[in-house]
Amino acid sequence: MIRWKALVTSSYPSLTRALAEAWVDVLWFIDGSEDEQMDQDDAVKVMEGVADVVSTLPSDQRQELVELVGEMAAAEYNPARREFLEAFPEGFGMIDDVS
Repeated sequence: MIRWKALVTSSYPSLTRALAEAWVDVLWFIDGSEDEQMDQDDAVKVMEGVADVVSTLPSDQRQELVELVGEMAAAEYNPARREFLEAFPEGFGMIDDVS
């Protein structure tokens, strides 16, 4: 019997970082989708659902995500994606309005 041993190394320092990267990738895709790729009503529902979930997180968890997204934006080479990442915290309810 031959046993295969997979060597998997992660480029992410934590599960939180890996999930944040995947989450942002999905939302970046949805945000940039054309009508032919995704029903826009469904896209809005997904985006609003994410914003709702984020808005219910405790402030320390929201702050952690804000910091992770900030790190991702600082390392991003694609100007359009960097702009998306920079607007992400406010657009998805990760920061409280200052009024």
